[in-house]
Amino acid sequence: MIRELRRAAEDKARIFSHVDWFILLSAIAISLLGLVTMRSFSAENSFFDKQVVWICIAIAAFFVASIPEYSFLKRTPVLTGFFAAVVFSLALIYLFGAIVKGAQNRFNLGFLSVQPSDPAKLLLVMMLSKYFARRHVEIAAFRHIAVSGAYAAALFILVFFQPDFGSSIIIAGIWLGLVLVAGISWKHLATLAVVATIVLTGLWQYGLQPYQKQRVLTFLHPLADIRGTGYNAYQSTVAVGSGELLGKGIGYGTQSKLRFLPEYQTDFIFAAFAEEWGFVGVVLLFGLFVVLIVRILAIASHGSDNFDILFGTGIAVYFTAQFIVHVGMNMGLLPITGTTLPFMSYGGSHLVTEYLALGILMGMRRHARPSTQARDETEIIGAL
Repeated sequence: MIRELRRAAEDKARIFSHVDWFILLSAIAISLLGLVTMRSFSAENSFFDKQVVWICIAIAAFFVASIPEYSFLKRTPVLTGFFAAVVFSLALIYLFGAIVKGAQNRFNLGFLSVQPSDPAKLLLVMMLSKYFARRHVEIAAFRHIAVSGAYAAALFILVFFQPDFGSSIIIAGIWLGLVLVAGISWKHLATLAVVATIVLTGLWQYGLQPYQKQRVLTFLHPLADIRGTGYNAYQSTVAVGSGELLGKGIGYGTQSKLRFLPEYQTDFIFAAFAEEWGFVGVVLLFGLFVVLIVRILAIASHGSDNFDILFGTGIAVYFTAQFIVHVGMNMGLLPITGTTLPFMSYGGSHLVTEYLALGILMGMRRHARPSTQARDETEIIGAL
């Protein structure tokens, strides 16, 4: 009996031994700030109650994902199979997906809905990490930029025409970030800039829906139509600005409470939070996110091999891109795209995916070479 209890205690200790608590606690703190915001504005508390469940599921996914050893992903076609499956699911959305607010971007399973674009971002990070890790010496060859771009383009096109402009921007950002980290030459970077200009021009002429074009035009002229196409952007900036230094107080955010601010629990949760918590709360939120990203990059820099390094860096790029797009949109610095705030916005698909990504990173850290583990553990405070 004593031996079994000791073995159980040792197994439990192994599970927690390589968890970076700065990362986990920062993510949980951001999620809790989101819960407080939802509790303030949701009279029926439906968002709050459901999000509590999703946070518990996401944290459980984090610990489960931190246990396996992931080197098999580098040697086997398993990762390619997962990537093909998510591409297939994105294609199936056009046949069986539910249409919500004009976008056909999720499967409605009755008791829950699933957005494949969220795990698609994580799988893109993993696919590109594997591809570049094998070809880091010859990354200067343009064919590798083209092949990696094809992975991203497959997801970008399927997501863009749902239409989900926000997620497609994040997908493009993940690819660009990892290409830069992998070591693209300046010549190829200039070529990409020209290609991007041509693609963006084509999307503007033939790809964007009329309402998407209007959002861009509204961004350029924010006060031109504040009762129509510019309503969301205007109300969001009003909410952020009205928070001032200390905020209006929890539960007193009039823009959200009186429903002037749309989708306060998802696309505009930063504005809702800033109105109640003010500049001080925004600094707190930014600080938590900086700690999260710095620790992710610190672990990535001590990865066992190129795959681990690129994966950790890619996760940091993924979260940072999503954070910048969401906050920029809420502050009127970017066009409205409909992007969630990592770890904070309401929703299960993105939340579980984000905690799962952190769990995989912890799994890589757990099974890193002993010398790498020791070096990482001695720099936990220093890296902050």
